[in-house]
Amino acid sequence: MISGEFQNHPDNYNQQILQRVSRSFALTIPCLPPELSHTTSIGYLLCRIVDTIEDEKSLSVAQQRHFFKEFVDVVNGNATADLFAKRLFPLLSENTLPAEKELIKNCSFVIDAFFRLKPQKQMILSRCIKIMSAGMLQFQQSKSCRGLKDITYLDRYCYYVAGVVGEMLTDLFCEYSSEISNYRKQLYTLAPSFGKGLQMTNILKDLWDDYQSGSCWLPRDIFEKHGYNLSRLSNRSYEMAFGKGIAELIGITGAHLKNALTYTLMIPRHEAGIRKFCLWAIGMAVCTLSNIQKKPDYQSGGDVKVSRKTTKTVIVTTNLTLRSNLLLKVLFNFFSRNLPSSDPVDTLQKCGSANCFHL
Repeated sequence: MISGEFQNHPDNYNQQILQRVSRSFALTIPCLPPELSHTTSIGYLLCRIVDTIEDEKSLSVAQQRHFFKEFVDVVNGNATADLFAKRLFPLLSENTLPAEKELIKNCSFVIDAFFRLKPQKQMILSRCIKIMSAGMLQFQQSKSCRGLKDITYLDRYCYYVAGVVGEMLTDLFCEYSSEISNYRKQLYTLAPSFGKGLQMTNILKDLWDDYQSGSCWLPRDIFEKHGYNLSRLSNRSYEMAFGKGIAELIGITGAHLKNALTYTLMIPRHEAGIRKFCLWAIGMAVCTLSNIQKKPDYQSGGDVKVSRKTTKTVIVTTNLTLRSNLLLKVLFNFFSRNLPSSDPVDTLQKCGSANCFHL
């Protein structure tokens, strides 16, 4: 049994399961300074548990509401992880990945590690889980294949599932470094945009996979403006009007990622690990958008997935330019040169209002 094998070394289990539930974060989190890497790993796994509840199709909205609340209670110390896992695990269907099922089954290891953190770090992580859980529930109640009402709703959804994670990371960075904390106000303004950029990239990449699962996170107003109704969405026949809507979303996503670059350049140059953590994620997202731009008639996430070769290129080039803000701007502009343009400041102002939906 896994639980017996790791009984005395829960941190080893958490490191192992991280490798299995996320290829990208398993690559970037170890870049962080050890203290930050440990806390961020726990934070990511907590978020992944919430995400598993959201993604499980066999759960009714009422069941999701129950498990979101129960998990928040677990994190707050008002319920036990073992009982939470005992109730949720049998309800997980074959649609949930084996690694995610294992994470739910053994979530007590993550919770044990969480409660060994300093109280301030626990508060930072628990705030994120509370906001994420409540926000996800709101959107599960209106989920459909017809898309979201408009770009504001999409932005609000992206805040709940990713923007709040950007805030969590910013709080952890500031708690770790007084020097970084000096820029807290500016970083906090940009942090949700950073998370939204990564989430919108995933929404575009996984568009057709989500659609097959009964979900569509595209905003109807963007596509209606170009003469396309999402009610006729299909990957079997590509339409130019649909492509124009995707291109506009790519532009907005790219603007968020440019805000993410601005965020990263505010991190002190000597904090190489934090810079790598941010830059690798930004680089892979920009390359994913570029793949979508080149192949607008893609039919699955696999069609536009970043290759291992491209991932290696992103890592090598960002590492070489890590301490130069000028060269990093040049590098970003090079990789995003073919993407539709959108003003980062304008995007931040238009979509920033969604950051106010704290619960």
